[in-house]
Amino acid sequence: MTGTVKRALDLMLASLALLVLAPLLAAVWVAVRSTSPGRAVFCQQRLGRHGQPFTMYKFRTMWTDAGDAAHRAYVRDLLTGTAESSGGLYKLVGDPRITPVGALLRRTSLDELPQLVNVVRGQMSLVGPRPVLGWEAELFPAGARARFEVRPGLTGLWQVSGRNRLTMLQALDLDVEYVRRQTLWLDLAIMVKTIPAQLRRGAA
Repeated sequence: MTGTVKRALDLMLASLALLVLAPLLAAVWVAVRSTSPGRAVFCQQRLGRHGQPFTMYKFRTMWTDAGDAAHRAYVRDLLTGTAESSGGLYKLVGDPRITPVGALLRRTSLDELPQLVNVVRGQMSLVGPRPVLGWEAELFPAGARARFEVRPGLTGLWQVSGRNRLTMLQALDLDVEYVRRQTLWLDLAIMVKTIPAQLRRGAA
């Protein structure tokens, strides 16, 4: 699949989604703002294509000024095999930093919807490897660097391949596999599988 076709599909679908989901986005914004202090939208530097940093948007799911020491330790343990994922890769179970509304948003992945703006801006794609933090990338094995050859995505191959059962190294391998196999049909298949996969996770 050429980059032009992928970009056109991303722009068309993300713009349509923002239009259709505008009432839901507004409702989530109000829910976050009215239930905990701080901004509704959280901005964070992530690594995009070729490892270039960009500002990624999410609905805030944590209390303001929450530290990340526990999360860093968890990711390191996942990469060395000394910890197993149970609540989803990169996410701590029973994380005290998460607000009650944030827990619901994370379980349903509604917190990720503002990234549609990143897609429209060309910083992300609808399908691709997860956008990672700089310090996370420094912990990745050398073979995982190929994942930065494409734009990061809202969803990807590992998210529809048993996200709670995979090890982090297996997820990184699937990111690289996606880069090698990417076609229009693979992107469409992943998008179609994402909705039922997310519904199963949200009902868990």
